[in-house]
Amino acid sequence: MQNTLQNYIPENALTYVLGLLSHDHLVVKVKNERKTRHGDYRKLPNNQHQITVNANLNTYRFLVTLIHEIAHFEAYQTYGRFIKPHGKEWKQTFQHLMLPLLNPQIFPETLLPLLAKHFKNPKASSDSDATLALALKKFDPPNNKTYVFEVPLGDVFKLYNGKVFKKGQKRTKRYECIEVKTGRLYLFNPNAEVELVNN
Repeated sequence: MQNTLQNYIPENALTYVLGLLSHDHLVVKVKNERKTRHGDYRKLPNNQHQITVNANLNTYRFLVTLIHEIAHFEAYQTYGRFIKPHGKEWKQTFQHLMLPLLNPQIFPETLLPLLAKHFKNPKASSDSDATLALALKKFDPPNNKTYVFEVPLGDVFKLYNGKVFKKGQKRTKRYECIEVKTGRLYLFNPNAEVELVNN
């Protein structure tokens, strides 16, 4: 596991993370990109616990995602299986596990205040925090993707699955977007990554 993880997380976080993962029944797998999630945790039928994280994440997003999933495992171990997936037990565990990592030896100075703010009340996904998601994206390799909130009103964009949408008004948190082919209305997270379509 050490040889695998050292390719995906900041070097100075490796010893700490390997310590968190030193459980007999915990397996970590690095997966090809999944569009709907960065990682996940589940208890397997054989009583093993499995964490998966997408291979395409930059080192900082990978580390946050990995700790997010380890927090699910730790919360399960401490509080049992009847807690809410992203309830107070998980939040406290996630905060506790992240605290030793919030330092300039591991994260760039530009990310530290945003991470500190995020971890006062961590969300089910770091993507729900628009400011943090945008800051983390700056460490991704360049691509032709943009966020929904950056798409001009009325412009057309497409998703990874080829579906094409026209951007509409913002509701409280999400954007109304019309699927061009069907005319159906969908609500989009501001941080959904999309590709602009040239009209």
